[in-house]
Amino acid sequence: MSIEIDRRSLLRTGALSLGALAVPAGALANSGFTHGVASGEPRARSIMLWTRYVPRDRAEAHLRWEVAAEPSFRRPLAGGQVTASPEHDHCVKPVATGLAPGRWYHYRFLDRAGRASASGRTRTLPEGEVPRFTLGIFSCANLAYGWFNAYAHASERKDLDLLVHLGDYYYEYARGKYPAAGETVRQLPMEGEAMALDSYRARHAAYRSDPDLQRLHTHFPMVMMWDDHESANDSWQGGAENHDPATEGDWSVRKAAAERAWREWLPVSDKDWASYQIGSLATLYRPETRLTARTRQLDFGAVLKGRKDVSAALSEFRDGPWHDPARTLMGAEQEAWLARELKASARAGTRWQILAQQVVMGSLLLPQQATDWIGPNAPADIRGLAQVGTAAANLGIPFNLDAWDGYPAARERLLRAALDANANFLVLSIPGPRSLHPQGRPRRNSPGDAAAQPGAPLRRHRAPRLPHAHPDARLRNGRMATPRHRPPTLRPRHDPPPDRPPRHQPLRLTFGRTICSTNSPPSRSRPSPASPSGS
Repeated sequence: MSIEIDRRSLLRTGALSLGALAVPAGALANSGFTHGVASGEPRARSIMLWTRYVPRDRAEAHLRWEVAAEPSFRRPLAGGQVTASPEHDHCVKPVATGLAPGRWYHYRFLDRAGRASASGRTRTLPEGEVPRFTLGIFSCANLAYGWFNAYAHASERKDLDLLVHLGDYYYEYARGKYPAAGETVRQLPMEGEAMALDSYRARHAAYRSDPDLQRLHTHFPMVMMWDDHESANDSWQGGAENHDPATEGDWSVRKAAAERAWREWLPVSDKDWASYQIGSLATLYRPETRLTARTRQLDFGAVLKGRKDVSAALSEFRDGPWHDPARTLMGAEQEAWLARELKASARAGTRWQILAQQVVMGSLLLPQQATDWIGPNAPADIRGLAQVGTAAANLGIPFNLDAWDGYPAARERLLRAALDANANFLVLSIPGPRSLHPQGRPRRNSPGDAAAQPGAPLRRHRAPRLPHAHPDARLRNGRMATPRHRPPTLRPRHDPPPDRPPRHQPLRLTFGRTICSTNSPPSRSRPSPASPSGS
């Protein structure tokens, strides 16, 4: 069987035909507090705060920040001074310290004239025994595809303690590229692709102007990580699929610009990876799997180029490059750090070890009937794509080589580290989490791995994306929707090992719901939620 295929055809996706709407008025505010407030990097006794303030003369501006237990700010508990400068695009990120664990707080910024920013609400992480804790999980937000109603729904929740964004906070493509011009719901205010520092900053400004995203940041702290679209599609340490050095310059320059803008515009630390302790209930790990050490993705197009015998070429690929132990997503230093952290968390008696990360952990094989899904008038490259996928599946090779499926030896090392740590290992990933915890031990389950360890099968909870051309999306009466559901409450499925006494500590995960309307944005006239008890 001979198949002609190129790299970009492997990345094509279906899209929804939606009418064009504009970005909300005031998308790029000129001066003052331009993009609301946000908080992140939560610890038991500290939290990072964020805002952006642009004076009329575009010079430096000196701000004061306050943290209080009550929204009136009559008795501030913490505060300080910070300077918003053009060097950092007028963004500031002070860290409030000396706070109490497991408490809700209110915060705000004030300029020299006493004008205040929006008041934000945030929460420190708890210590000791934790009766319950709820995470809100988000990923993959493409503004041009629709309204961010998932953010709007979550901002009204009263039961969320912490938000986690798994990456693709925005998309770097030029206007009309993804989505195409005829499929655009909201128009980006800029035409070109984000490639230089100013254009990455402008992309952040456009997304952060969305009222629902601002409201979400105002009400909850968020742990965040980048995936590929914060820089360029299918990025790795030395380049990206959506970067051509011949026409777009040095990748290291573009990568540095994307990282700088990301750190300026979001309440995130300068550490590429970190962990967060949620009392005795869970340790949350934030890894980096894109820009620091990731090996370049493997490419079916390159594997099959010039080969007539597809099965022979794929067999050689399976037994050779695909299983190369040198291939990595995280790098040796980060792998060693995570292995140590998993052991330390489990030995301390923490119930859950949660890896919140950027790409799918579970294995995905293209079903044989995939070729039947292709219509008779489909382009030849799409038919070839399905043929390659099914041929690879016949040999146990998964389809998405940009995810952990493309790095089976690295995945095996990670799961082995979790097994050796005796961890209750929970993996959150785009587009959803994979729960791997039979009796506290994850099983190995990729097609190329050794025989699976005894234990319960892989459990899956679906995490719908924000407006995006997702294959599971369906148009219903002019709306794209995923069903509403109750957030799962996670409890041990089996008796814990003898060194793990049982605890009645539910961990709840709430995933963003996508409701994308072509008619109008969600209502902007929602009342502010009441402060939680104890705030």
